[in-house]
Amino acid sequence: MQLTQEHPDYRYFLRAADGRSARVNTQQLSQSFIIAPDTLQEDWPVKAASAMTPADLEALFALRPDLILLGTGSRQVFPPAAVLAACLQRRIGLEVMDNAAAARTYTVLAGEGRKVVAGFILGEGV
Repeated sequence: MQLTQEHPDYRYFLRAADGRSARVNTQQLSQSFIIAPDTLQEDWPVKAASAMTPADLEALFALRPDLILLGTGSRQVFPPAAVLAACLQRRIGLEVMDNAAAARTYTVLAGEGRKVVAGFILGEGV
């Protein structure tokens, strides 16, 4: 049986993510980053979900998503209420989960053609 690897119809695809690293296409990342189907912003300066401010979301908002996924490292950590409120004010959904769950969810939603953007926090708790 011949196996072939299927590539999505978009530029950046997330292969895996945990609390320490992520794999986008063939690139291994070890710093927090933002991903959308056609955008990869490396070195997102966020180090911990608990210390986030609404300003930390501006780079994600600039991509005009319908939904933001926030991967918070090896475990789920909710950001402060002001961060959640910033999304509500813009009528943008925000889902917070650990990086592995966020990676799986992002892959499904991007594959469906949804306007999804994800921010992944790497290195927290390491």
